[in-house]
Amino acid sequence: MIRVPNVAEQEETGYSIGRALVLGPGGPAGTAWMAGLAHGLRHKGVDLSEADTIVGTSAGAIVAAALGAEDGLGRLASPLTGARPRSAGPDPGRTGEVFAVLGTPGLTPDEVRRRVGRIALETADPRAQQALLAVRRELIGTEVWPERHLLITAVDVASGRPVVWDRDSGVPLVHAVAASSAFPGTASPIEVGDRHYMDGALREGTNADLARGAQRVLVVEPLAHQHPREPHQQALFALGTQSVLTVAPDETSVRAFGTDPSDLAAWAPAFQAGFAQAADEHERLAAWIHPRAE
Repeated sequence: MIRVPNVAEQEETGYSIGRALVLGPGGPAGTAWMAGLAHGLRHKGVDLSEADTIVGTSAGAIVAAALGAEDGLGRLASPLTGARPRSAGPDPGRTGEVFAVLGTPGLTPDEVRRRVGRIALETADPRAQQALLAVRRELIGTEVWPERHLLITAVDVASGRPVVWDRDSGVPLVHAVAASSAFPGTASPIEVGDRHYMDGALREGTNADLARGAQRVLVVEPLAHQHPREPHQQALFALGTQSVLTVAPDETSVRAFGTDPSDLAAWAPAFQAGFAQAADEHERLAAWIHPRAE
């Protein structure tokens, strides 16, 4: 686990980030859309992996790790079907329990995460865990943490305590990605050491606050059309950020997602929609990656 310096510490130590990329949660459709968007941007000469810091949560953790794979993001144009164990599908009953807890008024965030963690532990299964690790390993195409600063979020299922891992945390990249994307009811929690961990979105959605200290922040939100936008700009400006850009699925991409972002049938259409959307986004994102000198 790592701790990101607060604003006062940043001022005292000179800790500073130029560009921070925040990739949020979004299920399989959101994963495919972000991969297609990043792949399309590369075709336009805009490489999101050039960000000084990348924050990856859930689907965003998968894409953040895949950005560093040697064979690129084009391999994710369709769901991977290599020889690997099959992971169990979503359990509507379990996910219903989770969302009931998330919607319970009056609970503190820590208590919400602990209650959700108890649901997650009921689904913990070594075989399901190994299947999820195999799927994530195939998706990201690498087991090596990138040189650039990558932060991956997760939540301890027993304590409800959020964690943030990087290459110096001693956690294998595949385990970190799998844990960050293990939403209760859709995937088994992942064991790291003697603890189990679940989806990092349960910490704070996109976890854009981890980009504090960056001069410029780009937030990619696959599910912005389903949930109210988080107040990224106000919060990040208060933490010293000079500019915040947000990318959300356009109308074509939203239609490609369909009604269920966990449906693998939406994968290929969502990837292609993200790739096409890159044509409309590349100019402003090129300016974000390589700003003109003032």
